[in-house]
Amino acid sequence: MDYNRLLVTAALPYANGPVHIGHLAGCFLPADIYVRYQRAQKRDIKFVCGSDEHGVPITIRAMKEGVTPQQVVDKYHAIIKDSFEQMGISFDIYSRTSNPTHHETSQAFFKKLYDEGVFEEKESEQYYDEEAKTFLADRYIVGTCPVCSNPNAYGDQCEKCGSTLSPEQLINPRSALSNGALVKRPTKHWYFPLNKYEEWLKQWIVEGKKDEWKSNVYGQCKSWLDNGLHPRAMTRDSNWGVPVPLPGAEGKVLYVWFDAPIGYISATKELTPMWSDYWQKEDTKLVHFIGKDNIVFHCIIFPAMLKAHGGYVLPDNVPANEFLNIEGDKVSTSRNWAVWVHEYIKDFPEQQDVLRYVLCANAPETKDNDFTWKDFQDRTNSELVSIFGNFINRAFVLMHKLCNGKVPKLHQDVMDDADRALINEIQNAKANVEANIENYKFRDALFEVIDLARKGNKYMQDKEPWIVAKTLAENPDNQKLIDNCLHLCLQLTANLAILANPFLPFTAKKMCGMMKVVDRMLEWENAGKINLLNVGYPLRAPELLFRKIEDEEIKAQVEKLHANLVKSQAEQKVEQKETTAETTSNIPEQKPEITIDDFAKIDLRAGTILSAEKVEKADKLLKLEIDLGFEKRTVVSGIAEHYKPEDIVGKRVTVVANLAPRKMRGIESKGMILMAQNDAGKLIFVAPLDEALNGSEVR
Repeated sequence: MDYNRLLVTAALPYANGPVHIGHLAGCFLPADIYVRYQRAQKRDIKFVCGSDEHGVPITIRAMKEGVTPQQVVDKYHAIIKDSFEQMGISFDIYSRTSNPTHHETSQAFFKKLYDEGVFEEKESEQYYDEEAKTFLADRYIVGTCPVCSNPNAYGDQCEKCGSTLSPEQLINPRSALSNGALVKRPTKHWYFPLNKYEEWLKQWIVEGKKDEWKSNVYGQCKSWLDNGLHPRAMTRDSNWGVPVPLPGAEGKVLYVWFDAPIGYISATKELTPMWSDYWQKEDTKLVHFIGKDNIVFHCIIFPAMLKAHGGYVLPDNVPANEFLNIEGDKVSTSRNWAVWVHEYIKDFPEQQDVLRYVLCANAPETKDNDFTWKDFQDRTNSELVSIFGNFINRAFVLMHKLCNGKVPKLHQDVMDDADRALINEIQNAKANVEANIENYKFRDALFEVIDLARKGNKYMQDKEPWIVAKTLAENPDNQKLIDNCLHLCLQLTANLAILANPFLPFTAKKMCGMMKVVDRMLEWENAGKINLLNVGYPLRAPELLFRKIEDEEIKAQVEKLHANLVKSQAEQKVEQKETTAETTSNIPEQKPEITIDDFAKIDLRAGTILSAEKVEKADKLLKLEIDLGFEKRTVVSGIAEHYKPEDIVGKRVTVVANLAPRKMRGIESKGMILMAQNDAGKLIFVAPLDEALNGSEVR
C-alpha cells in the first residue's frame, strides 16, 4: 500500500428534493461500505459529502413552490441529511455548498485560475427573458424537440427521446419562467479551456487508468477524449449561487459544476484543520463514489481544474455505478416514480439493514439493474431471514439448550474433517471479502458473507447436535461432539458480525449485544479467528435479527408507487394547463406558413426497416438500417421507449432522405423517419402505402 491516508467522497445530492433508493444504490451505500471496511482496518480515512445547493433545479423548485431558493435548500438539506443518518451512511461530515466556507473556497479557487490567465473570456449571444429580466440557463429554456417533436424539451436535453440539445436547436423556444418568447442579448462569461488539457488527460486516463478503473468509467472517458474536448463556460448569469469574484461581474455566479466538486474540499476544511493533508499530500488516496451520469465531471473536468490550479492530489479511482430502475421503469422524480428513503424508513422502521442488503445484493455495478418489491421480499425472506438470521438464531438456541448458555470448549481430540473445513471457510471468507471490497466489488463481497452463513447452516445440519444430544445417556463423551459443533458455530457467528459490519452495521451491533462483546471486536484484524468468544463465557438469549416481509406489505408498496405516479401525472396536467395553452391539447401549434417551393426541398422516400438495435448507453435511441431501394441508410431514431427492436423489423416507413447527417452517440445518422403521436402519447409510424417501392418518392 503506497498511501498513508484515504479521502472518500460521495456525489453531492441536489437539495431540490429528497433522496431515493437509486441515489443510495448509485454511490452512497457503496461508499459507506468501503469506508466502514477501511475504518475496521484502522486506516486514516475521511468520508465527506454535502448538499449541492446551487444550480437551475433549485431555482426551478423555488419558483414552483413560491418560495426562495434558500428556503428550498434549507428544507431539503435537512430531509436528505436525516435520511442518510437513518440509513447509517456514516459521513465524517455532511456539509452544504451555501455556507461561507464553501463560497470562500470556491471563489479563491476561481480567482487563482483567473489571476494565472487560465480562463478564456468570451462574449456570446444568449437567450434573455424580457419579462423576467434575466438571462436564461439552458434548463430555463423549453421548446419543441427537433428529433421527436416533444413540445416541452429542455434547452440541454429532451427527456422524452434522450437527445442532447442546445437551445438553438429547439423549435419555437420559450422561457420556462414566464412562458414568453425569447430574445438574444450579448453576455460575457469565463471559459475553462478543457482542450488544452486533452493530451494530459489522455496520458493520465487512457495510459494510466485503463486497467484500474471500471470499464464503464474508462469507456465513457475515452469516448469523450476521442471526440475532442472544447472550452466550457465556468460562469452563469444568475442571482443564485457563488458570486463570480471579479469586478464588473454582478449578476454572474460560478457554474454549478465548477463549484460543486470544490464542495469536497470546503467540507474537508470544515471537518479538520489538517484538511490539506488529505488534499495536497501525495500519499493520499482520493476515491470519488458517483453515479454514471457524473463520470465526465469527476474524471475529466474536475481533475483538469485540479491540474490547472496545482498542488492537489488527483482521484485514484472513480467507481461509478450504473442506474437502478424501479419495477421495470426508469426512476423519475418529476413523475414521482421513486422509492423515497425517508418514506421507506417510516414504512419499515428498524429495517434499514434490509434495504442496505437488497440494494447491495442487486447493485447496478456493471449495468442498469431493476429494483422490485417482490425481489425485496424474496431476498429478505430467503436470504436474510432463512440463511443469515436462521443460522445465528439456531446457534444461540442450541447453545442455551445443550451447553448451559455458555461458549463450549473446542476438543481437539474429536475434531474431524468437517470441523477443519469450516475453519478453513471462515479464513477464506475473510480474504475473499477483503479482496472484493478493495476492488470495489461490493456485491461479490456481500455474497461471500451470506455464503459463509449458508455453509454454517449446512455444517450444523450435517452435525445434527440435537440428535447427538439424545445419545448422551448412553455415551456421555458425545457431549464433546456437541461442544465442537456449537463452539465453531458461535465463532463463525462472531466472524459474521465482523464481515457483515460494513454492509449491515445495525445488525452487527445487535449481534455484539447478543454476544456481550464491545464493538472493538468488529475490527478487521479479528476476522478469520476462531477464538473470538472465550470458552465458558455466558451469552445472552437470541434475538431475531430480521423479520419476514409479508405479501400485504409488498402489495401496499406497489400500490403506493402507482398511486404516486397517477397523482403526479394529474398534477402535471393541471400545472401545464395553468402555464401554457399549448398543453390544453396534444396537437402542437401549427408552424409558420411555407410555400410549395419550400416543401419541394424535402426529399421524402419510402423505405423498409431491415434491422434495429438499441444504442449502447442511450435508453431512448434505436439504430435502424433502412432499405431505400437505391441504397441502405443508417438512421438513429428516438423511439426505443415506444418499440422493441425486434417488433419493427420489416416495417414500412417514410424517410426524410436529404436531411444533413448528424452524429448521435458516435453514430452518423443519415435521415429521419416520420412519426405521429396518438392520444396516449405513443409514437406511431407515418408509413407509405404497402405497395410503394423502396426508394419511391412520397408526395
